[in-house]
Amino acid sequence: MPFEKSPSIVYWLGNNLYLNTTNRCSNNCYFCIRTFKEDVGGFNLKLNRKPSTEEVIRELQNFINLKNWSEIVFCGFGEPLERLDCVLEVCKWIKKYYGKAASIRIDTNGQGTLINKGREVIGELKEAGVDKISVSLNAPDKETYNQVCRPTFNNAFGSVLEFIKRAKEVFHVEITTVAIPEVDTSKIGEIAKKMGVKFRIREYMPCSW
Repeated sequence: MPFEKSPSIVYWLGNNLYLNTTNRCSNNCYFCIRTFKEDVGGFNLKLNRKPSTEEVIRELQNFINLKNWSEIVFCGFGEPLERLDCVLEVCKWIKKYYGKAASIRIDTNGQGTLINKGREVIGELKEAGVDKISVSLNAPDKETYNQVCRPTFNNAFGSVLEFIKRAKEVFHVEITTVAIPEVDTSKIGEIAKKMGVKFRIREYMPCSW
């Protein structure tokens, strides 16, 4: 049965405000929640079209003053850096009008430099005011990554590691992983430790079919 609520560009969980700007992703992870659900926390995140940057900002204006949000997070049913220019413009708007009222976090698969070839993605994000980067790694090696994340790009795993390495020089960075059966999360934790970034395990929510 289809989820009846209209798609949400802006939604919230706890003290964080989230921006769902795209449903496109360069991965097709078999365990992704969007493959078996349309909502998170009662919000419909299945977009029927790509919202413009102006729409995102208008929606954000409706909710940004409702609470002292801990973080504003780019995270929805897609990869935020598929829409790098939108992310940059919204970040600049937040910093211009709300300053340091809340930190800005990007939840990403770490493939931003592959998606946006030729661009200095990390530098552009820093200049726009991003504070934190959370990279979903989900595998300790290329073979497992290709198996469970099914990336569009052949060199995705190596590029993600390079993205993390560069991002940690300018951002607060964490690596996250979903606790799926195929993956030894401790090995990903070791990667995070060697790279000098935080590590967090996310709950695996298998479908109920």
